[in-house]
Amino acid sequence: MKKLSFVERKAKRLWVSFINPNQLYKEIIVKKIDAHAHIFERIASFGKCGELRPIGNGVCRWANGDVMQIIPEGYGDREFVAETLLRVMDAEEIEKAILLQGSLYGFQNEYAIESAQKYPDRFKAAVTLDPYCKEADSILEHFIKDLNAKVFKFEISVGGGMMGYHSNFIIDDTMMSKVYDRIAEEEEMTLVLDIGSPSMASCQPEAVARIAKKYPKLHIVICHLLAPSKDDAEMLKIALPYLASDNVWVDLSALPWNVAPEDYPYPTALAYIKEAKDVLGTKKILWGTDAPCVMTRFRYEDLYQFIMESDIFTEEELEDVFYNNAVEAYYL
Repeated sequence: MKKLSFVERKAKRLWVSFINPNQLYKEIIVKKIDAHAHIFERIASFGKCGELRPIGNGVCRWANGDVMQIIPEGYGDREFVAETLLRVMDAEEIEKAILLQGSLYGFQNEYAIESAQKYPDRFKAAVTLDPYCKEADSILEHFIKDLNAKVFKFEISVGGGMMGYHSNFIIDDTMMSKVYDRIAEEEEMTLVLDIGSPSMASCQPEAVARIAKKYPKLHIVICHLLAPSKDDAEMLKIALPYLASDNVWVDLSALPWNVAPEDYPYPTALAYIKEAKDVLGTKKILWGTDAPCVMTRFRYEDLYQFIMESDIFTEEELEDVFYNNAVEAYYL
């Protein structure tokens, strides 16, 4: 199937409306919330490869010498700011985005909160911290009481998070549970967990089930549908039932990235989405992109179009996946 550009899709919408005013073009009319996006005013990363230093044109170098591009060309030199994301969102008709924290970019807590305060109709922001910090309690209180944070995201994965630079741990151990306990005391809170891929020690879906049961009023979102690679179908099938709780959602961000190399429309990613629908139900799936790094390999529009062009969801279900479920999960 030919991929349409944004301009071509706009033209098709107008043509469909002209020849049949009662027919609506599904891909354009479905409202969208990007439930997994990032902004950063400067690179401040630390991970399993040490610190990440920007060297220009969106390219960065880890302390071990590895080089990678994390900002797509033309979208920033050493930063991807709120206004740049808004430019992308406006071009793609995205109503709102959830600004999550990511170790790849470094913690951007105050900047994300400030951006959400500046553009309250477009953003809701998450904060994060490392619970192993000696002052984790005071950081947590500052976020809750002073920043009024309502979304907490913890990147635990071996690949890009805490388990890449800490020894392996159980994600609901005493250290982590102390943080969850405090968050759960507040009203309308969302806990976001990136626990990595099924092959990683950080991927502990059984612990997610325990967390969900312990904190039934806490909304929990698991990132990247557990970030399965092309070879992880069986492990994903085993893991997904652990996420089948009333207060747990999964987001679909970066699925094409994780199943690479695979051509559009990413059939393995679609198969994983179908599996998630069968196990969790349509109401528990959120669309998201993981912008901006994912945009170094994929067009933003491809990250929603491949789902909308599939036959996995009905039009009503698309409205849930792309919009309504995020409203519920993140108290929008």
